Amino acid sequence: MKQTTLIYKLVMATSGLFLCFFLIIHLLGNLQLLSPPAVAREQFNWYSHLLSGNILIKIISYVLYLSIIAHAVYALIITRVNIKAQGSKYVYDKRGKVSSWNSRNMGVLGTIILIFLVIHFKDYWYIYKFGNLPLDVKGNKDLYSIVVSSFQQGWYVILYELSFIALGFHLLHGFFSAARTLGLYHRKYAAAIRVVGWIYSLAITLGFMLIPIFIYFNLNF
Repeated sequence: MKQTTLIYKLVMATSGLFLCFFLIIHLLGNLQLLSPPAVAREQFNWYSHLLSGNILIKIISYVLYLSIIAHAVYALIITRVNIKAQGSKYVYDKRGKVSSWNSRNMGVLGTIILIFLVIHFKDYWYIYKFGNLPLDVKGNKDLYSIVVSSFQQGWYVILYELSFIALGFHLLHGFFSAARTLGLYHRKYAAAIRVVGWIYSLAITLGFMLIPIFIYFNLNF
């Protein structure tokens, strides 16, 4: 059982680290939305077209989908294994004195993120792939208009901000957990890994949180 659980954790760690890498690329692409509107429209729509038309990007996207599914499924499996081993539900244990809040609530955080992903894919990926979007002056699908329109709605911005906060807490614990699982969290490197983990989690979280707020206040006021 221990060996099987270790395999599950390795799948969680490797898929999680791939998702961490993807978030960097995704954030860099989305930061184009902070450019002046005319420039942002052209660059972001070109970027979206590149992601949908390049064969290498398509392969990476399939790996991304599999990573999300594997990460979610094995998280559920590990949670069930832990509950069965402890004989009681995770929320009733007494680890609050020795563990962080986010580590004790990874299930809740993961659920929030999963719901967010469903909404995110429905509103952008699905519309881009199967919707009848207008074209910009360069002939690319005008996803920029959809993104800007959605972030002009206050409730939508709040939804995204709360989801990104959940993502930040999830990343912070997940980064350290993956390092331990992969044997990288040695006492010689523990301090460096903590610093990298905090910098990465804050940069990703604040970077993504900035975009909806910038668009909302820049276009509504």
